[in-house]
Amino acid sequence: MRKFTKEKGVVLPLDRANVDTDFIIPKQFLKSIKRSGFGVNLFDEHRYLDKGEPDVDNSNRPINKDFVLNLPRYKGSRVLLARDNFGCGSSREHAPWALDDYGFRVVIAPSYADIFFNNCFKNGLLPIVLNRDTVDQLFMEVEANEGYQLEIDLNTQKIIKPDDSHLEFSVDAFRKHCLLNGLDDIGLTLEDADAIKSFEANWQAQSPWYFSETETR
Repeated sequence: MRKFTKEKGVVLPLDRANVDTDFIIPKQFLKSIKRSGFGVNLFDEHRYLDKGEPDVDNSNRPINKDFVLNLPRYKGSRVLLARDNFGCGSSREHAPWALDDYGFRVVIAPSYADIFFNNCFKNGLLPIVLNRDTVDQLFMEVEANEGYQLEIDLNTQKIIKPDDSHLEFSVDAFRKHCLLNGLDDIGLTLEDADAIKSFEANWQAQSPWYFSETETR
């Protein structure tokens, strides 16, 4: 998993509440578990004018020019600004995979569905919770200023705005540690690899009857 320390980028405003995981990445794209290649189908049903299918050349599909992701002013966005209950609906890790593969590193919203919120941290995305009034203000500022960017500093837990003012946000200390060090569940386990090997060796020496003759050679 990639480390997250600081991120600065254009903010894309997705001005709707209760965006579910099927909105983020439709169900027909869930067949693959490679974690990559989902960015071209992010928000597929709203981004394109036709029905998307796996393994299709998306470069030739008709796009919805009115959908926010397709507006030129938000090209290359790194920060997604959303409304209440973002990531609700069915549990699918493909949702943060699609956001990350597209290029987003940060999501800012007043609230999230629990499973989606947890999955973001496990996949290197930073979901930030801010109160509704602050999110409303950010939506207005983004709309009024083309190319509006935010810088997110995870270490200091601050969001730096274009005028150099900042917003503070909270994050669980353990999750912060994992993001700063690029540790997913596998990475956390591998931190204890030496201890695991030592335990296995000791167990094998003390309880050889648990192991076959082949395994003890």
